[in-house]
Amino acid sequence: MRSTRLVIGLLVVALAASACGSDSYDSTAPTFGQTQPVPSETIAPSATLAPPNDEPYDAVFFDNPGVNPFIDTEDDSISTFALDVDTGSYTIARRYLTDGHLPDEDAVRVEEFVNYFDQDYLAPSIEEGLALSVDGGSTPFVQNSRNQVVRIGVQAGRDDGEQRADANLVFVIDTSGSMEREDRLGLVKRSLELLVSALNPTDTIGIVEYGSQARLVLSPTPVNEENEILRAIDSLHPGGSTNAAEGLQMGYRLANEAFRPGAINRVILSSDGVANMGPTTSAEGILDLIEGDAERGIELVTVGFGMGNYNDVLMEQLANQGDGFYAYVDTLDEARKLFVEGLSGTLQTVAKDAKIQVAFNPGTVQSWRLIGFENRALNDEDFRDDSVDAGEIGAGHTVTALYEVKPVEEGLGGELGSVSLRWLDPASGTPNETQRVISSTDLKSDFASTAPRFQLDVVVAQYAEVLRESVWARQIDSDLEDVAAWGDHLVRVLPDDAEVVEFAGLMRQAAAVASS
Repeated sequence: MRSTRLVIGLLVVALAASACGSDSYDSTAPTFGQTQPVPSETIAPSATLAPPNDEPYDAVFFDNPGVNPFIDTEDDSISTFALDVDTGSYTIARRYLTDGHLPDEDAVRVEEFVNYFDQDYLAPSIEEGLALSVDGGSTPFVQNSRNQVVRIGVQAGRDDGEQRADANLVFVIDTSGSMEREDRLGLVKRSLELLVSALNPTDTIGIVEYGSQARLVLSPTPVNEENEILRAIDSLHPGGSTNAAEGLQMGYRLANEAFRPGAINRVILSSDGVANMGPTTSAEGILDLIEGDAERGIELVTVGFGMGNYNDVLMEQLANQGDGFYAYVDTLDEARKLFVEGLSGTLQTVAKDAKIQVAFNPGTVQSWRLIGFENRALNDEDFRDDSVDAGEIGAGHTVTALYEVKPVEEGLGGELGSVSLRWLDPASGTPNETQRVISSTDLKSDFASTAPRFQLDVVVAQYAEVLRESVWARQIDSDLEDVAAWGDHLVRVLPDDAEVVEFAGLMRQAAAVASS
């Protein structure tokens, strides 16, 4: 498992940053900004005061891992990283734009923008776990006219849900005072109601809430007792400070008591990520507990709500530590996507500690850069070390990695390199590995002839690169208006994808905000 020190430090930072005031509303609390309603069935935010320093929101925490450089293949021909299915960065950016602001550049993680969208990779069976694909070609957003973009696609086996194992779910729900803002607890409750309606009768739900203290709301209860579960959800009300450590401790204790071998055992944290109560020793203890219980098979999913008084850093790293994933819910439709339409992927892990290693051929590739995944980098020697923590992939999930490569010569053919994918079977722990050659024949000579989903991925990645003010976007004078011009093209090539239509609108909105 990854060292707990980073996450412990992040929780301590959250404690220190919040220590100046509680989550309840009083004259010593920070001032907050007026936000606009979020569309599509979300709950309208409450009015507050202006945040400090003319920022759109008060007390938000993001981390900037930097931007990957170009690397000469003669100096280093191998790239290794952990897979990541998180999508929180994209929906946070959408929330900013919905409120009329450009997102904080530190909030933008390119891979999470690309992960948000559906792909068209061939799916393996659920027993096979993961499948690997390679394609790409010329794009409008490269540093040199002869450069190409290679797309590496990972597709997890899909499950219709009827044959999945029973799920033992424990929700740890933040009911502190900060969850009253924008009625974000209201969105949590409506999201859970959607989930209950989508689960199997033999699944179980337990609920722990935490404000100043943690409290057991519902012992693990079969979903066929739906009315009892819904009454427990309805009983949740905000108030008090935020003892996140105690809430997670109680949640994991409940998950351990209800643990079912062979079942899906998950803790799902719903919070704004703020922690302002509980000693650091408690925080340290819960993070150690997350590490141990992840090894046992109790995985952690973190779901973020609200903006302003929000800690993206803590939510992402807790999910990484707990062998789960991180999502951010800004609308009820997004909750439906996570808890209903994508339920199998949310619940069922098909691959643990999944990693990719790409070896470029110095004879055909002069230099390369991985677009995104900056905070998922691994040492090359860690690829076949199965004790090293990597990424967990749920049923039906996809991961896409994009590399910009500069060929040694214009039009040079042959093998550009190879890609290897390695993961552990979640039930047996058996390692699996598959490889593919990256051939020049995988790449198309012009952008229009590449796959429509590849075109989408490239535009999405460039949009993220511009939003985070990447040096590589500045090098080619790419701005939001340039990227937004591709929106109509994407809608033409993918006319039936509502998320692509929405994305085209968001790009236009971002360009308008940037020029205002």
